[in-house]
Amino acid sequence: MKRATFLTLLLCVLVNVQAQHHVNHMFDDKGMVRLETQELAEDTVINVNHRSDDVVWSRIVYRIIDMRYKQNYQLYYPIVEDEEYSSLLKVILEAVANDEKPLVVYSKTENRGDIRPYIREENAVEGVMILDYLDSQEDKAKDEDVRIDGRILAEDTLTPGDLYFVQKNFERFAKNQLKYIIQEVVFFDKHYSRLYSKILAIAPLRADHAPISEGTPVMDALYDQLLFWIPFDALRPYMAQQYVMPKASDKTRVAFDEFFAKKLYTSYILGVSNMHNNRMIPGYVTTREEIKAEQDRIERELLDFELDLWEY
Repeated sequence: MKRATFLTLLLCVLVNVQAQHHVNHMFDDKGMVRLETQELAEDTVINVNHRSDDVVWSRIVYRIIDMRYKQNYQLYYPIVEDEEYSSLLKVILEAVANDEKPLVVYSKTENRGDIRPYIREENAVEGVMILDYLDSQEDKAKDEDVRIDGRILAEDTLTPGDLYFVQKNFERFAKNQLKYIIQEVVFFDKHYSRLYSKILAIAPLRADHAPISEGTPVMDALYDQLLFWIPFDALRPYMAQQYVMPKASDKTRVAFDEFFAKKLYTSYILGVSNMHNNRMIPGYVTTREEIKAEQDRIERELLDFELDLWEY
């Protein structure tokens, strides 16, 4: 009994030390809650608020959502125009072009290979500034007139500064847009005695099928493909109004916000916060076998943390 008590006290000390470095950014300097998660309760998604004092351990995790996986098809389709359903990319771009409250996105850092989001005012990309981020690789080799004609979003000539969505150009662009990176926080809340996760930001990756130079580091290639970062909570109001395309055997209407809250997608780990300052897996292992083994190890580590607490 004494041994179990000692181990519990020791564990609490250790996780609180970890918390000092990882959870402060989720709350203001007065400890007021800025962290909210969603969970399923009797088929209803409810919001759960968390107090800074209750979060005793956390990790920042980066994941890839690959839409070539069958479970993620609903985020990719439809590419063609559909009056009832949208793809995730179309939801994002229509939110950017929204007349009443356009979605603000954020540019990546200038340090090639660093894909982490920096959600700061100086990185904000608003209105017509977004246009240059949406040129495809093949368009960049053409003259300016062709590039303008091929844009997914275009500036309204009658009301300069306003954007409108161009469906035919979107269809050409979207067929190669196959992945997203998400940044999430995984944390343990001692009040609820369980592990939670929350998506903090999401970034679409562009796949132009442009040849990658031999010897180019994987993280440099990902950096080149990353379009921009979006704070996930800022995107949620737009996702709540749009529905994913249902599976052939299921006619239930599910909004994008609910789709993510229920974690109906699949993903794999790209990297995790650690003593090496969020070093991504491709930065220190190279072969596919080594990458898969490291991804599995991190997944087990996240799961084992909660199991170990219950064991003690």
